[in-house]
Amino acid sequence: MERISFEDQIQKNKVKSFILIVVIFTFFIVLGYIISMVLDPSYFFVVMVFSIIFSLLYVLISYYNSDKIALASVRAKPASQTEHRMFYAAAENMAIASGLPMPRLYVMESEEINAFASGRNPKTAVICFTTGALKKLNKQELEGVIAHEMSHISNYDIRFMTLTAVLIGMVSIIAQMFLRSLWFSNVGGGNRDGRVQVFLILLGILFAILAPIAAQLVSLAISRKREYLADVTGVKLTRYPPGLASALKKIKSEHVSERERKHRVAKAMAPLFISDPFKRKVSGLFQTHPPLDERIKRLESM
Repeated sequence: MERISFEDQIQKNKVKSFILIVVIFTFFIVLGYIISMVLDPSYFFVVMVFSIIFSLLYVLISYYNSDKIALASVRAKPASQTEHRMFYAAAENMAIASGLPMPRLYVMESEEINAFASGRNPKTAVICFTTGALKKLNKQELEGVIAHEMSHISNYDIRFMTLTAVLIGMVSIIAQMFLRSLWFSNVGGGNRDGRVQVFLILLGILFAILAPIAAQLVSLAISRKREYLADVTGVKLTRYPPGLASALKKIKSEHVSERERKHRVAKAMAPLFISDPFKRKVSGLFQTHPPLDERIKRLESM
């Protein structure tokens, strides 16, 4: 089997993620253009300004409190340096390898193997592991998962996904305001041919409905690409692909009953975790994470 260069994988995933962001921004521009063809230009300008301000305020508040919100939502507690010595040692090793500050470590109650990172930059970063992960993973597997999470931090994935959220938020807000405005305004006046105006209105309605859905699908695709990127960057830190691959195999093979799942995770939190905590069986387009089999295959090819 041909070996895969992790430098090539990192570069490819960065390029693909950038292209996906451009696609979302294109949705935003096209939707704005169609609405400007239907509504009065001055009215559209007000809608655009309002949607941008509202989206930015909403996301910035979440962005600057992302670590606090994430930890509170899963009821995580600070890790103990005595009780979780291996966790601290592995995190210190990966901090040295990555050249990043030591992240704050937290633990959440769950029998499943899982982990996530949050924080707007390396100085405010946190890494949270489930109690199940700390019990079931050996040293190499633990370091592999921590390296994956440290990669999210070093790649500024929280910042990247925040930008995505801003663009999707603007698309959704403009779409909703446009659809609602059709009930209260006499669009188009009498300056255009009736059939042309009807066509533009129908086109605007169709795009206003489909654009937010399409933008969300692109966002999920970005999330999957960032997971691949974190896997590959994590390997660059540990220089030991089998560690993370073995951890992902354990995640794939574990069977945790609903009774053992003591802690519920908010659906909005799912993309942050190394593996979908809900283990949803949905179409590839709607998955928050790439298939575990594919991730393991790529790691074993390095």
